[in-house]
Parts: sequence; C-alpha cells; structure tokens
Amino acid sequence: RNKTNIKNPQPIAHIFIKSSFTLSDFYRQIIADELNVREVEFTEKVQYSLKPYLRTVGPKFGKKVNGIRQALNTIDGNAAVDEVNATGALKLDIDGEEIVLLKEDLLIEASQMEGYATESDQGVTVMLDTNLTPELIEEGYVREIVSKLQSMRKEAGFEVMDRICVYAKDNDKITDLMKAHKDQICGEVLADDIVFGGTDGYEKAWKINDEDVVLAVKKQQK
Repeated sequence: RNKTNIKNPQPIAHIFIKSSFTLSDFYRQIIADELNVREVEFTEKVQYSLKPYLRTVGPKFGKKVNGIRQALNTIDGNAAVDEVNATGALKLDIDGEEIVLLKEDLLIEASQMEGYATESDQGVTVMLDTNLTPELIEEGYVREIVSKLQSMRKEAGFEVMDRICVYAKDNDKITDLMKAHKDQICGEVLADDIVFGGTDGYEKAWKINDEDVVLAVKKQQK
C-alpha cells in the first residue's frame, strides 16, 4: 500500500499470497480486516525472475557467469523458487556441467505485473491488486468521511455514546456521496441526521482524497 500510495481506508479487491503454507478462513479474515481487502487468496500465479548475485557467483564460477545468467532467464521462475525454498539451493545444467547455486547466490524478485504491487520476504510473496473499480473508490471515500467524523467527535470532546448531528458543505461530490450512504455514515458515527449546505457546532475543513470539504459535528441534546 505504501509503495503504491493507496491509503488503508481505501478498500482493495484482492490480495494474493504465494508461500509454502496456507491459512484457515479464520486467519484469512484477520488479514482481510487489517488490510481492508475483500478477498485473501493463496495462489501459484505469482511469477518470479532470478538473476545471479555477481558478488558471490563471479568468484565461484568465473567465465560460467554468462551461461548461468542465460539459464536463469529461461527457467520456470516459480519452480526454481520452490526448489530454493525447499532445498536452499538451485541446480542448473551449464554446458553439461551441474552448477549449484545457493540461496545467497541468487537475486529473486517477484515480477511486477501492471495493476499489482508485489513484495517478497522469507519465502512469502504477497501481490496486492491495485485495480480500483468505481465501487471500491466510492467505498474508500465513505470510509475516509467516517474516519474524519470519528476524529472530530474526539476533538470536540464527545463521549463515546453521545448522539450527534453531522453537517457538510462546500463540495457537491462529497455531499452527494454522503447522501447516498447516509444510513451507513450515521450508523458508524452515531449521528441522528446529516444536514447539507450549512454547519453548526464543531467545524473543520478537510481534504478527502483531494476533495476540499467542510464538516461539522454537534452533540444532540438529550
């Protein structure tokens, strides 16, 4: 998310994981909740590219380095990474001679596919689907609005269970989204109503996904 500048309130459709293990639905749901992603899938679809680490391979194999580089360019990256993870080494046939490359002799990178962000560490590769549909983008706006309103509740000194009224003005796009998702927003921030076009109570200007808007919250009298 950091590498692609997609903030955590923005929902994402899928995360794909390639590893030597899988997790039960219980733990997948924890990952999904923490990363705000719709579906967590263990898969073999991640592709890898391998290159020789010249600092170690050069002294070991000298003139065979070019042959090693060519062999690594043509092998099945997935199968090679599985072999390295299982045995700690990769065996190559270079001009009829068996060459054994240790894990530290290899630079292993997950291939960067368009629309995906990929990271690898300790034999686990994670691929995040960064393709955002209009539905996901809209949900991201709503989550940002809720987050801002929750922050304002705290800043205004409201108690956790205080009922409030929400106000919004000065941005048609944001107010239209708030109208469309009024019930959801009210439910999450304990609001009895949302008033558009004016403000009252504790007011603050925000930039929500590059959209400037003024929001306000006011505690409802019991």
